[in-house]
Amino acid sequence: MKKLSVIALVAVGLISASCNKDKTADTAKTGTEQNVAEGKGEALKADVAASKVNWKAFHKGGFAPRWGTLSIQSGELNVDGGQLTAGNFVIDMASLKVDPASVTEKDKKPADLEGHLKNPDFFDVTKFPTADFKITGVADLATAPADAVAGANKTVSGNLTLLGKTVNVSFPAKVDVAEGTAAVQAKFTVNRADWGIKFGTDETDPAEWMISKDIEISVDVKAAK
Repeated sequence: MKKLSVIALVAVGLISASCNKDKTADTAKTGTEQNVAEGKGEALKADVAASKVNWKAFHKGGFAPRWGTLSIQSGELNVDGGQLTAGNFVIDMASLKVDPASVTEKDKKPADLEGHLKNPDFFDVTKFPTADFKITGVADLATAPADAVAGANKTVSGNLTLLGKTVNVSFPAKVDVAEGTAAVQAKFTVNRADWGIKFGTDETDPAEWMISKDIEISVDVKAAK
């Protein structure tokens, strides 16, 4: 019995250690919905062709990561006195794509995973065709976490709405403001269960518990006059 207990503890330790091996972004701070920042200054329209959202999801233990893209449908960044003051963007959830390179198993197909992610088990894109992010605050960042996007200089907070539920998230970001242009780049991890996306989180079901709750999100929003 003692030998089995030791083996079990070692196994748990190995799994725990490996859970984060493919994660490359710190977990975003989350909280309740906040007041949206006032759009002071000049409103710059998001360049939807040049802007993008990348996502990455995992199985527990870091096994079989999946990744892909989402398109930004519309948005704007507000700039006043050379500083980002507010902004928002809308994500087209129907644009969700799975990179075929992330599905290497012979019995799996990227199209099948795309269909599953779009159905009610996950993002239910028929009922909720868009998601949106609205900035609630921008603050100077003195020291960026090791896993922050390169050049991170601000902490951006905003209301992220998925499946009709809004959660405030805060994360380090690289904010660049120049004459007539602005850009926000960020990389962070969220827990999908915070938005009620609970498929694959039942640890009593062997078919489900291996799916991680973590989703890495990389955002690159560019805006101009």
